[in-house]
Amino acid sequence: MPGSFYRVACPDCESEQVVFGKAASTVSCAVCGHTLATPTGGTADIEGEIVEIVEDRPEAGAINQ
Repeated sequence: MPGSFYRVACPDCESEQVVFGKAASTVSCAVCGHTLATPTGGTADIEGEIVEIVEDRPEAGAINQ
């Protein structure tokens, strides 16, 4: 399954949480409950600052063989 994982800083409490870039359900901050990711049917809308890419998993056609 292609997609990336991001470490996102919550805009309300500044705690950091890892979020899948193609989240299929709403992701809330574990500390304050603020919505960090909203599913769109593709790449999720991420609210907050992306601090780093934890794991980048490219599309199948982009992998060198």
